[in-house]
Amino acid sequence: MSQLGKHAGLLAVLIVSSASATTFAQEKPVAELVETLKEVRKLTPAAAYKPAGNIVEIELSEYAGYSGLIVANGGLEPSEDSTFFKKFGFKLKLTLSEEESWSALNSGKMAGSATTVDVLAAYGNQFEVVAPALIGFSRGADGIVVRKEFKSINDLRGKILSTAQFTEADFFIRYLAQVAGLEVNMLATLDERPDPQKLNLVFCADGFASGDLFLRELAEGKNRLAGCVTWAPKTTEVVEKSLGKARLLTTSLNLLIVADVLILNKGFAQANPEKVNGIVEGLITGNSMIREQPDKYLDLIGKVFKWDAEEVRTQLAKVHLANYAENQAFFNGKIDSAGSYGYIYERAAQAYGPKLIGAVPDSEKFLDASPLKVLGSISRFATQTASIKPIPSDRRNAEPIDITTRNVVFQFKPNVAQLEMTSEFNRKELAEVASYLRVSPGSKILLRGHADGSGRKEQEAFDPASIPDWMITLKGLSKDRCSEIRRYLVDQHKVDPSRIQTEGVGIAEPTGKGPKADRRVEVKWIIID
Repeated sequence: MSQLGKHAGLLAVLIVSSASATTFAQEKPVAELVETLKEVRKLTPAAAYKPAGNIVEIELSEYAGYSGLIVANGGLEPSEDSTFFKKFGFKLKLTLSEEESWSALNSGKMAGSATTVDVLAAYGNQFEVVAPALIGFSRGADGIVVRKEFKSINDLRGKILSTAQFTEADFFIRYLAQVAGLEVNMLATLDERPDPQKLNLVFCADGFASGDLFLRELAEGKNRLAGCVTWAPKTTEVVEKSLGKARLLTTSLNLLIVADVLILNKGFAQANPEKVNGIVEGLITGNSMIREQPDKYLDLIGKVFKWDAEEVRTQLAKVHLANYAENQAFFNGKIDSAGSYGYIYERAAQAYGPKLIGAVPDSEKFLDASPLKVLGSISRFATQTASIKPIPSDRRNAEPIDITTRNVVFQFKPNVAQLEMTSEFNRKELAEVASYLRVSPGSKILLRGHADGSGRKEQEAFDPASIPDWMITLKGLSKDRCSEIRRYLVDQHKVDPSRIQTEGVGIAEPTGKGPKADRRVEVKWIIID
C-alpha cells in the first residue's frame, strides 16, 4: 500500500490540527468527510492512447506491489537498458501519482495503470480497458482497525466505520460484511443516525484520511466511529497512536481478496499487441527478479519510493508478486488457496450492488489472454509453479480469530441429518462456504450445528425421565448435521478435511423464531492473521 494511499478515489482533503494538548499526535493531519456518492462517478468518454514515438506511459501509485515493473524498467525513466527496450524496442515511462486517473486512462491520456479487480466491476461499462496480467496480491497491506471492544465483523452491526469510497478498502469491508450476512448502509455525516441492523459507512478522501478521522474521534473522546478501513502503514500508525484504545481486527494478510492487475487503455492495446506482450513479459520478468533476489533491488526500489532498505523489505513483505503460473491459475479460476479473477469480480459486483454501480458487464469484457499465451511458449515461464502459502502473523500473541460468523439455515428434514441436495439453496451455500477456504490460505471453518425440539414435548409428557436422553440425542443430531455438511465440502468441493471443525450444540441456543430456523448451522470463518 502506498505511503499516501493506493488507488485513492479522490484527492485527499487534509486539515492540520493545532490541538497539541492531546496525547495522540501533535499537529497531526485530520481529514474531514467527503461527499457520499450514490452512484459511481462518470468517466470521460473513451479514446485510444497513442504513444509519442516509442515511449509508452504508465502511471502507478506508491506501492511495493508495483516494483516488478520498476525493476524491469531500471527505474521510472525511459531507458535503453530496460527489459522493454532490449527485447521489444520500446521504452516505458513510469509516473507515480496518488490522484484518481481513471478518466485520463479511459480517454487516452496514458497507456496504462494498475488497480484492484474490484475497481473494474465498479466502473463496469464505462471503463474501456483490458487487464492482461495479474500483478500480485496484497498480503496484509489492507486492514480494519476498530475500538478494542470489537472482536469480529459481526460485532460491528449498527456501528459506523470510515473508509474511502470505491477503493479496495471499501470493497474489503463490504466483502467481509457480505460474508457475515450484514447489509451496508451509507451515511452522509457522523451525526446521522446509523441503521441498527446494518454496517454503516462514512467516507473520506482516501484510506489515510479515514485513519486520521478515526484517530481524531478517539482523541476527542467521541464514540461515533467504531473504526476505520485503511491501508499500511496507516493501519499500524492508528493502532500505535490510539494508546491502547484501538486494535487491528484483521488484514488482507491471509485473505486474498485484494488483487492488483495491470490495466491498459483498450484502444492502445488493440492497436499495439506487440507492445502489450512486451509490457506483460517485462512485468512478470521483473516480479520474478524480485522473488528470486529481493536484496539485489533494495536500492533501486528505495530510490524510486524514497524508502530506506528496511522500509523496502517491510513493504515487499506485504505483497505477493505473481509469476506466470499464478497468472494462469488466477484468470482460469483454478488457483488453490487464493481468490480468482472471476470470483473477486463477481463478489465486487454483489458487494456494491446495481444501485451504486449499475448493470455490470461480464468479467470477460476486460480480459486479454493473448500475452499470457505467448509467455506459455517460453520455457523459463512455462516451468514456473503457483505457490501462495499462509503467512504467520507478526502481531504479538496473535491467534486465529473468528473474523465472521454466518448463520446458514441449511435445509434438513426434522430429526434427520441428511442434507436435502435437491435444494438449490443448500448447493449454493455449500459452494459459498468452500469459497472462504479457497480465498484465504491457512484459514479454517468451524461448523456449529443446532437442532430444534420437534417431538421432544410429546416424549417428555409421556416420560419426564427421558429429558436427558433427548438432550444427548439432539446434540448428536446437530453434530451429525455438521458432519454431513463437512462430507459434501470434502467430496464435492475437494476441501481439505483438516480445515473443517465441527461442534454439536443441540437445542441449547434456540433462535426464538421456530423449529425451521433452529435447524441451522453456524459457519465460523477462522482466519490466521
